[in-house]
Amino acid sequence: MDSSITFQPAMKEKQIAIIGAGISGLLACKHTLEKGFNPIVFEAGDCIGGVWSRTVESTKLQCPKDHFQFSDFPWPNSVVDMFPDYNQVMGYLQSYALHFNIIPQIKFNSKVISIDYILSSADEKMYRCWSMWGGTGEAFSPKGKWNVTVEDSMHPMDPYKVYQVDFVILCIGLFSGLPNIPDIPISKGVAGFKGLVLHSMDYAAMDKIEAAKLVEGKRVTVVGSRKSALDIATQIAKTNGATYPCTLLFRRVQWPGTEMLVRFIFRNLTRFSELMIHKPDEGLVICFLALVLSPLRRIFSKLVECYLKWIYPLKKYDMVPDHTFLSQIYSCMFTMLPESFYDRVNERSLVLKKSPTLCFCENGFILENESDPLETDIVILGTGYKGDEKLLNIFSSTEFKKFIRGTLAPYYRECIHPRIPQLAIVGYSESPATIFSFEMRSKWIAHFLDGKFRLPSIQKMEENVNKWEKNGRRYAGNNYRRECAGVLLPIHCNDEISMDIGANPKRKKWFFPEFFSPYHPFDYAGL
Repeated sequence: MDSSITFQPAMKEKQIAIIGAGISGLLACKHTLEKGFNPIVFEAGDCIGGVWSRTVESTKLQCPKDHFQFSDFPWPNSVVDMFPDYNQVMGYLQSYALHFNIIPQIKFNSKVISIDYILSSADEKMYRCWSMWGGTGEAFSPKGKWNVTVEDSMHPMDPYKVYQVDFVILCIGLFSGLPNIPDIPISKGVAGFKGLVLHSMDYAAMDKIEAAKLVEGKRVTVVGSRKSALDIATQIAKTNGATYPCTLLFRRVQWPGTEMLVRFIFRNLTRFSELMIHKPDEGLVICFLALVLSPLRRIFSKLVECYLKWIYPLKKYDMVPDHTFLSQIYSCMFTMLPESFYDRVNERSLVLKKSPTLCFCENGFILENESDPLETDIVILGTGYKGDEKLLNIFSSTEFKKFIRGTLAPYYRECIHPRIPQLAIVGYSESPATIFSFEMRSKWIAHFLDGKFRLPSIQKMEENVNKWEKNGRRYAGNNYRRECAGVLLPIHCNDEISMDIGANPKRKKWFFPEFFSPYHPFDYAGL
């Protein structure tokens, strides 16, 4: 054994480790505490909040706050905005953690280096033959444990510590940790560029004053078309003005979203709207209804596209996408535009450039169909993160890595891999409202840990997730991603969770609100 590693004693029988203190980690901790467990939360940073603790201050919620809230902890009356900003969201998360006494469970500055599933030599030969998850279909198994190897972020030269636990809940998220760097040939890459290149993750981690000083009076190019790229580009354009305009460089145009449109969409996320969507396990009646009602989806998409072309100068700036609005929703590519985005474009403090390829030169970029290079001093890559790769890297076992890499099927109930025992993943799936989605899965896991139900066989779980993958591909096509498999059916997913734990999935009293009113987190309070 490595002499640089020391083992820590288990804190309590049936010890649970939660990795990450973002939104999903806070929820997992709160709901396991309620079931009488004493979880230990490992957080690599020095504060809670996950991606929200490392974002630019101009960032706002992309969904209405009444959907982005905890079922048993409403927003304070002082927050009147329907789309709260960064500071309001962080204040809300901190209040939640303090109210439910979660902070004492967290080990800050504790970076999990790896997790390793430990079996006896006899059980290791047998576990590949298990027909049930963990051998029994229950959360805890007498056969296996997890070793969680932890580095002290403040003292990285100190020996690693290893905690042996009975169950691991991974809450490491999709949008942090491992940046996605565009694949550029070496001859056309960063090496020949004289300026500064950084990822949006590093820019967002800067102090507000430090970030403003970095870009002040500089020619900045932001690469990307998702939320972080749009927020950063708009903020820099506001800082530098038209004297030093910021350039937003992207490969593909996306449909923008407005606050009014987002509120309309959330008001119509109902059981009735889900009847327009095919379901993985549907019968003939539900299938027939989806076929009959599907034209309504296409009509809605066309109306939204007309509305967006009316309120924004999309044609003027060649920003009309070549795909439908709904196809963007199916693949989780919807982004709400910063309020002043096109104001900055109109005043020429923000310049929009489209190029299918990315090619650096000494002074900036060489773009397709443009003879002159795009001169720039600083490049900020708002190109997202490698969520799957980050997830793979935390496992010591090459076999578990193959399980994740070998299929694009989603996880069972979007949190359990059928072949990785005694482990759950929360915060990986995308949904219209993340807190709502993460809380439902945290409740499900807490009931599972408490022995309220057992999982079906490995074969049945794999059959289930393969159906979800097939259903997701029906709508997203080549843009399908496993984390988006349930994005169109949030109420149906919640129904499955409710039935698993023995609760009534119908949460409203009367027929009309049940089918034509949206569901909110408070509908599931006490679940």
